[in-house]
Formats: sequence, structure tokens, C-alpha cells
Amino acid sequence: MYRGRLERDLKIWVDKGLVDASTAKALLREYDGRETSFSAGRVLAIIAAVLLGLAILLFISANWEALPRIVRLTGLVAMIWAFYLASAYLLAQGRSILASGLLILGTLSFGGAMALVGQMYNLSGDELSMMVVWFVAACVVAALFRSAAQVGLAGFLAWAFCGVYLWEHFDQWYGIMPWIPPLMAVVLIALVRYADAPLARHLAYLMLVGWLTWLFPRHEGLTTAILFAALGMVAFLVVSISASPLMPFARTAGAAPAFYAFLIASIGFFLVHAEISNGSFENNVWVEDKVPLIVVAAATLVGSVVAIALSGRDNGAVRYLAYFVFACEILYLASETIGSIIGTAGFFLVAGVLVAIAAWLVIQLERRFSNNGGQGTRV
Repeated sequence: MYRGRLERDLKIWVDKGLVDASTAKALLREYDGRETSFSAGRVLAIIAAVLLGLAILLFISANWEALPRIVRLTGLVAMIWAFYLASAYLLAQGRSILASGLLILGTLSFGGAMALVGQMYNLSGDELSMMVVWFVAACVVAALFRSAAQVGLAGFLAWAFCGVYLWEHFDQWYGIMPWIPPLMAVVLIALVRYADAPLARHLAYLMLVGWLTWLFPRHEGLTTAILFAALGMVAFLVVSISASPLMPFARTAGAAPAFYAFLIASIGFFLVHAEISNGSFENNVWVEDKVPLIVVAAATLVGSVVAIALSGRDNGAVRYLAYFVFACEILYLASETIGSIIGTAGFFLVAGVLVAIAAWLVIQLERRFSNNGGQGTRV
């Protein structure tokens, strides 16, 4: 996708005389010579490693009782070390795809070995503790080998930990375990930078968003919802304003920090609406009860406009999320206020006009972004 856009842009620049044809060809050759982040062979190799790892573990567990205890323990340790040493050898030979597959096999074998050894020696402990140890082992291997695939596996193990926790303690605060997901997310983000695994960062950010959303019902209320939205907007401003000291650091992470920060703010705005609607509007008195709704709606609309103004030109994900939030807020505000006064037909008329105005504003913004794209300015 990006190569096609780059090729089209280079053709336009050649036609305008900004770049000569030989330079354009050289740029395309340089891009084509890079190692791409996505490789079908790499993906298939990782899938094959996962399937082989599961097959090995199932074979061992099926014949577990027939093996002497010392053979079981020695065989598991030898298998894990064999995978890691073979991966190190392949990396030294420059065969990174096969090495990534063997690293996956080694880490999967490590997790399976923990379960089998625990069963063999009747070791105490729960699944959550085992998942934490497994995640730590995956992170150590990812750091030692600087493997992007291993960072991705560590991210999925972090999600597996969250799944196990939700399955066993969905509506409970179980010891210190609820604090583990944000800690895992921080470790993953550090590994993403260290091992150059940009795709894995989304696993960390999504886990943080999910953790915050799960945390809300533990302290449900209007104050918590407002704090949710406020923290999201503050985080967005910190990673989006040019004067912020974290702006250069956030820019190296691409569009993700600003998008997920604004996503948290958007969820917070939704929670504020839900809390106010459930508590304040039961009597349907427009003059008194609708005032908080209008204030919240105005804050939501302002937040969307700020998001578009700060990141709209450079960050398409933030831009379209802000458009979506803005449009939903306009329709919701119209249904709660105008709709109760002028009836259904009038509501659709006014809503249509408002959406048309919003569409016109979006078109104007898009044109302005397109015209100012090469000047590096923000709206």
C-alpha cells in the first residue's frame, strides 16, 4: 500500500520537476531493497512453529506416564536449550525467519515444561503466577535475541494472562494481580523500541485501554468517568503539543500514542454521558436537567476539534476517530434536546442539517490538510 502511494507521489514530483527520473528510480530501488516488516514466509514460519510446539507438547503429555521422572526432566530442559541454541546459530548465519520460529518453539516449550514439571512434582501455585513467569521468560528471550516475533509472543502471553484473570476473577480485585497488565504493557513498549517490533506496540496499548475500561466499574461514578476523560485528554495533549517535552519521544512511536490517548478520552466522554443520563435525566425536565448534558456535549465537541487541530493533518487514525466522535455527539445532542421539543420529523431535519454542516467542515479541513501538507504547519 505504502509503496504504491510512494510510486504515485514520485511520479507527480517528477512531472512537476521537483525530482528527476533517475532519483525517483533510485528511491524506489532503495525502498524495495529494505527488509519489509511483513513477510508471508515469516508469518507461515511462526504459525508452523506454534503448531509444531503444540504437537510436541501433546506428544510428550500423551506419553508422560511411560517415561521415568529423570528422563522427563532432562528431556524437557534439553529440548528448550536445543531450540534456543539452534536459533542463536541460525541468527549468526543470517537466517532470521527460521531463527524466529525456533525461538517461538523454545518459549512455547518452556511454558509447557512448567506445567508438566509442576504436575510431576505437585508444585504449588496458580495459573496466573505461571503466566507471569512465562511472560518474563519470553521478554528475557526477546531482549537477548532482539526478536520482533518474540516480542509479539510476549504480547500475546500478556493478553493470555488478562484472559485467565478475567475468567477466574472478572469482578474481583485479586491481590496485586490487577496491577500486572499495566506493568506488562510498559515492558512490552520498552521491548518494542529495543527490538524494533512496531506492530507489537498495539498489543500493549490495547491492553492498557482494556485495563482502564475494566477498572472503571470498580470505582463507577460520575467523578471517575470525568477523571477517565480528563486523563485521556491530558495524555493526548502531552503527546501532541509541540511544546511538550514528550512530543519528540512520542513522535518516534508513530501515530499510536496520540490515537490511543484520544481513544481513552473518547471512552471517558461516553462514560460521562452514560453516568449523567442514568442519574440526572429521569424526570425529563429540559431546562434544569439538560444543562449538564449540554456542558458535557460541548466538552466532547471541543475535545474532538482539539484532536483534529493538533493531530488531524499528520495522524489519520486520530482524525477519523475525532470525526466519528464529533458526528455521534451531534446526533446524540440533537436527539436529547431538539428531538424532545420539535418531534421526530423535526429532529431528522435538524440532524440532517447538522450532519451536512459537519460534512462541509470535514471537507474544508481535508482540503486545508492537503494544501498545507508540505509546510509542516498545524491547524
